[in-house]
Amino acid sequence: MIVIGLTGGIGTGKSEVARRLQERGAVVINADQVGHEAYTPHSETWQAVVKAFGEQILQESGEIDRRKLGGIVFADPQQLARLNGIMHPRMAGIVSGRLEGLRESGTPVAVVEAAVLFEAGWDSLVDEVWTTDSPVEAVVHRLQARNGLDAEEARKRIAAQMSSEERAARATVVIANSGDLATLESTIKELWEHRVEGRIERT
Repeated sequence: MIVIGLTGGIGTGKSEVARRLQERGAVVINADQVGHEAYTPHSETWQAVVKAFGEQILQESGEIDRRKLGGIVFADPQQLARLNGIMHPRMAGIVSGRLEGLRESGTPVAVVEAAVLFEAGWDSLVDEVWTTDSPVEAVVHRLQARNGLDAEEARKRIAAQMSSEERAARATVVIANSGDLATLESTIKELWEHRVEGRIERT
């Protein structure tokens, strides 16, 4: 099985790339969804997060309010490190287990989609890393439109992550995403044909 790690900063188009890889037959493991599952009320991970950040991060239903939690951790690097220390090892275990299941079932291509792929050390779980990249101003506009953040909050989210330069230096492939979907589709098509299809045939 070929395992691609797909990363990139918030608002740079990871989900769009993942969707196009899925259309070509890849099975996508989305780290946000894994994290959401790990937050299931009263689970071991949920208890650890509530103990660390207090019950003020909970909704009336008992669900963790990810927006409230985000407001806390993205404003304070120490708090973000604290949350990551709780979440990353637990999520790595879930991702690793899913990859093993896909291998056993004969899946040819899997994609681990994670903004924090490098920070969490999950690049050790994949064969190569593809990262999306977009101009900062374009990302700010996307976050304002998509997430309802103001420009200052959007820049905080961007600044809290690994720099695009570091991601690019560590990745196997850099996918430039200006927002032009036709160009993005052409890029993914070429990458799939040259980096994936040939390897599937050889295996």
